[in-house]
Amino acid sequence: MPLPQEHIYTTDDIYALPDGQRAELIDGQIYYMAPPSRTHQRIILALSRIIAEYIESNNGSCEVDIAPFAVFLNEDDKNYVEPDISVICDKRKLTDKGCTGAPDWIIEIVSPGSRRMDYSVKLFKYRTAGVREYWIVDPEKNRITVYDLEHDDMNEYAFTDIVKAGIYPDLFINFSSLNI
Repeated sequence: MPLPQEHIYTTDDIYALPDGQRAELIDGQIYYMAPPSRTHQRIILALSRIIAEYIESNNGSCEVDIAPFAVFLNEDDKNYVEPDISVICDKRKLTDKGCTGAPDWIIEIVSPGSRRMDYSVKLFKYRTAGVREYWIVDPEKNRITVYDLEHDDMNEYAFTDIVKAGIYPDLFINFSSLNI
């Protein structure tokens, strides 16, 4: 007896979701997303503001986008994610729909329902897609995990630390000064 076939979803299925329903698509599987907490949103706002101000003050060419912002990681119809913060330096990847291909730097803020996704599924997916740097900011554990995916390196920090962004030579984020 043949095994039942697993249903493979596409970005058409994501766009057909009811208004207000958010989900991501990884290798043809849909992962529904719960609404973010206030702390989650405050961290996104604080970090994206710091990064955007750094880029602007240095006349940088990169762009900062915050969720909901579509990232088509593999340039196919089976992978669609909405990272909390995406930094894209190659403007050719940007369209009105979002980013086609891997952003240079992704930051995910962990929510209780996203822990497994952020620490394992997305880490693997971002690494294989070509993301250069991936930060997992975990307010519950008071931890920032920084993956330098270009050099296969990982470091952990606390919310009392100053964390250096790998894709920029002189961007440091003082987590203890964030008003969250």
